[in-house]
Amino acid sequence: MPRNYMVFLSKRALRQLKRLPRDIVGRLRARLRVLKGDPFQSRSGADISMVWGHDDPPLYRLLVGGYRVLYFVLEEEVRITEILHRSRAFRGLD
Repeated sequence: MPRNYMVFLSKRALRQLKRLPRDIVGRLRARLRVLKGDPFQSRSGADISMVWGHDDPPLYRLLVGGYRVLYFVLEEEVRITEILHRSRAFRGLD
């Protein structure tokens, strides 16, 4: 039976989302709904990959046009930490 994950945005991710143009926000919200079904597997409509696997929990990214959604999964929750333009997405990740 497929699991349903709850998707939560951090305060930082909410601020970043509010600063984006309305059309981009619509695309991002549609892609975030895809994470409810399976936040681990890349598939049509969800370009997902693990970017930081040695942490517990591992960090994942979802590509949405020129934006990167960074998140991790805890049990039944997808916790989105940041939504960044690709030019800024991985600066400072060590």
